[in-house]
Amino acid sequence: MLLAIDASNTNLKFGVFEGERLLHDWRLATRRDSMADELGILFLQLIREVGIDPGRIDAVVIASVVPTLNASLVEASERYFNCPPLMVGPGMKSGLKILYENPKEVGADRIVAGLAAFRKHGGPLIIIDFGTGTTYDAISREGEYLGGAIAPGIGIAADALFQRAARLGRVELKAPASVIGRNTVESVQAGIVYGYVAQVEGMVARLRKELGGQARVIATGGYARLIAGLTDAIQEVDDRLMLDGLRLIHELNA
Repeated sequence: MLLAIDASNTNLKFGVFEGERLLHDWRLATRRDSMADELGILFLQLIREVGIDPGRIDAVVIASVVPTLNASLVEASERYFNCPPLMVGPGMKSGLKILYENPKEVGADRIVAGLAAFRKHGGPLIIIDFGTGTTYDAISREGEYLGGAIAPGIGIAADALFQRAARLGRVELKAPASVIGRNTVESVQAGIVYGYVAQVEGMVARLRKELGGQARVIATGGYARLIAGLTDAIQEVDDRLMLDGLRLIHELNA
């Protein structure tokens, strides 16, 4: 069995695979100061609660964009699962040809998601990850990682607005009935949510133009379903993209 761990700035996602089948997955809030014992005990407890024997896990793969967590994740893997983990990073087989000027600058999460999406759908592809930042990644028809764009995430943009505007209180990030808000709450919701919908539609149009064809658009991340439900620019939401990509990375490098 394989334990796949995706440490992003907002969420710590992990799942257990038996072959190609994902048995179960979990999503936790990322805590940058988590210790190895906290993580290890939590992993064991959650895995046991769904009837999976942690003793059957014989491999661990980790993608992390949170450097302060890396040592704890590695130690938890070694101490609680007796597995030196495979850390996704420069120099390993990615299944994609990286055309970034400096491949070492590409985040592990972007490569993992790109591999999973290309294996599932072929190219050309646009992958949008609605995380702490909103990332747009372009994959060619031949499976080349071309690069992409990074924008502030929806949560970051909303937090900045609430912190800087004294008279605006926090609101639930959902789509109001109309773009023309009839009160302050609806006006804030319309500006943030429909503003990001417009960003997605505009970026997809520009990326498709540069890719030279009707690239398929795959979305993942915390706000993916909210935005995808409001636009035709996104063809599919895939909540498992990162975990499936980690399984594929492990197969290539184990």
